[in-house]
Amino acid sequence: MSSRGFGIDESRIWSDLMGLAEITDPARPYTRRSFTPLFQAGRDWLRGRFAEAGLAVRLDPAANLFGRLAGTDPTLPTILLGSHTDSVPSGGRFDGPAGVIAALEVVRTLQDDGRRLRHPVEVVDCLAEEPSDYGLSCVGSRAMAGLLTSEMLDYKGPGGERLGDAIDRVGGDTTRLAEAKRSDVAAFLELHIEQGVVLERSRTDIGIVTGIVGIVRLEIVFEGEAAHAGTMPMAMRRDAGVAAARLVTFVSERARALADAGRGYVVATTGVVELAPNAINVVPQSARIVVDARAENGAVLDAFVAEIEAASLRIADETNTVRERCAVLSRATPAACDPALRALLAEGAAARGLTSLSLPSGAGHDAAFLSRIAPAAMVFVPCREGRSHAPDEWAEPGAIAAGTVAMLEAVLRFDARPPKD
Repeated sequence: MSSRGFGIDESRIWSDLMGLAEITDPARPYTRRSFTPLFQAGRDWLRGRFAEAGLAVRLDPAANLFGRLAGTDPTLPTILLGSHTDSVPSGGRFDGPAGVIAALEVVRTLQDDGRRLRHPVEVVDCLAEEPSDYGLSCVGSRAMAGLLTSEMLDYKGPGGERLGDAIDRVGGDTTRLAEAKRSDVAAFLELHIEQGVVLERSRTDIGIVTGIVGIVRLEIVFEGEAAHAGTMPMAMRRDAGVAAARLVTFVSERARALADAGRGYVVATTGVVELAPNAINVVPQSARIVVDARAENGAVLDAFVAEIEAASLRIADETNTVRERCAVLSRATPAACDPALRALLAEGAAARGLTSLSLPSGAGHDAAFLSRIAPAAMVFVPCREGRSHAPDEWAEPGAIAAGTVAMLEAVLRFDARPPKD
């Protein structure tokens, strides 16, 4: 199948990305937090782009925004494309929006060429993919997978507002949340900047994601005894800070050992360390750390978390402290990308003269939840120096266009496949 006539409009993609980026807090570019007036303004802008492309626009009960292009066969399930438009504080212009605008460009290109697919195609802006002020990420895609629970809806945000009330405030209807679960999706494709350096350093056009890591966030609290920093002998101390430091070191060294031993992609970060009373001349009485552990293999991740839990008990004993708490704050299981969709992406890229390689995703994405309800795959495009979640996040126009071309080619190939018996 030759598709050389299908031309992506690179300038149109870029214009839309820069236009959406202008909808930001000028004091903190590029910030468009979910559930805020700026997020709503971005959504209003996107609705206009969907409508201009001739798409039927709607919000589902979980406040996911869709633009739908009908297919020629009403009996066929939907090809779903997209990502998210919310950001982290002082984030970038590409993390999320590049995937939404690329998806929109796929359907605009089909429209420009007068080509109608057999399958309907929907472009989705998933609600609140980034960690929200309500303590939850991937809110919209969880709902589409049927995994947004009533307990989650009761999570509280700023001022005590419930997450469920916030969803309703931005256009959802949580009394009908069950209707947000999708059973009509044939495939989901998501384009995203890599947020790493593999593609840039290898000078590869696109990455085809093998799988999305599982993520476990673990909170550990050590209790010791406060004492004067000058008068308490070292041998008699019950220093909770030392216990925390030893566990931080263990987490880092063990993650590296697992990766070096060929156990797949494994990383771990202790991004929260809190000491009390947090005074320069007082032995810490308590210490709280939060560990973010990630692995591509679920069994490896579970074993690693068990090792951290065991190490925390051992370290508490060695430092004469007490491990007061060890709790899993959140857990997301690894998600493998669909081999058939990955093959279509590789074939489509090669047909357009694009180079590709396979690589895992060390970050979480909406595709991880949508893979629970349909075959899912991701296209990565290079970003400068791997920078992301920062104002200087950058991807070249040609890189995003290349990823969009690969996604379009995969959609065409998927639509042309003979029906399964």
